[in-house]
Amino acid sequence: MRVVTRPDFDGVVCAALLMDALKIGPPVRWVQPSDMQHRRVDIQTGDVIANLPFHEGCSLWFDHHYSNQPKAPVDGMFKIAPSAAGIVYEYYREDLDRDYTELIRQTDRIDSADLTLDEILHPENYPYVLLSMTITNHDSSEERYWDHLVTLLRTRSTAQVMDDPEVKRRCQRVVDTNIVYEKALRANTTLVDHVSITDFRGLDPAPNGNRFLVYSLFPDCTVNVKIIFDEDNLASIKVGHSILNRGCEVNVGKMLSAFEGGGHPGAGACRFARDKAPDYLNRILHILRKNVPV
Repeated sequence: MRVVTRPDFDGVVCAALLMDALKIGPPVRWVQPSDMQHRRVDIQTGDVIANLPFHEGCSLWFDHHYSNQPKAPVDGMFKIAPSAAGIVYEYYREDLDRDYTELIRQTDRIDSADLTLDEILHPENYPYVLLSMTITNHDSSEERYWDHLVTLLRTRSTAQVMDDPEVKRRCQRVVDTNIVYEKALRANTTLVDHVSITDFRGLDPAPNGNRFLVYSLFPDCTVNVKIIFDEDNLASIKVGHSILNRGCEVNVGKMLSAFEGGGHPGAGACRFARDKAPDYLNRILHILRKNVPV
């Protein structure tokens, strides 16, 4: 039996809860949603999938993404919710060895982008927000850190987690990186109507940092589109409603399901062959600029 999830904060918390409730040992199988969608993942009987698209080969599945709604009943639990971890917590609450109530509350807020302006601008003052930002590089070389974080969240208090030497090092790196990331956003983002477009295709590697920062830098935007060139001749587009200027009417997850991706009504992503990037980007921008519910 393995836990299969994605490498983001919600996925890390899902893994911690599932390993606690089901007494599953490490390591976690870390997977990107696009790899699951394109059937590039070997899913085995007994696998427990969380925060990813459904795979019929698994034994249990937990998810909350609008674009992943099942067409038939499945073993596990699906519902539209702020986080997948919250769903796992609801399902296994009586089987857990620790009280994860505050961790789930914070995960719900972070994954649903329910943050204040001060949390966006000064994450170093908010432990959970800062901790979530240490999970930004989705390269497989980071798997040891993700596994380490799962273990910490299962066994340590918040203060102890934040005092862990590796966590402290990465938190400081987040603070330093966000300064550089702000400059990259300003230099590579344009505003077209109410849509801010961050184009990092000319940068290798593409900068990474505070995903909410763009909304404070471009307060007139209601939605941001970020495009990068990814590894293996792939490109990625991420779309998110502004959490400071709520005016975008487009269901992002539903829209991106037509572009080899998916997500929530307010945020999502797609990953595809690079030669499709000009066409996909133009079509996505056309939909967002019209700002008609889809």
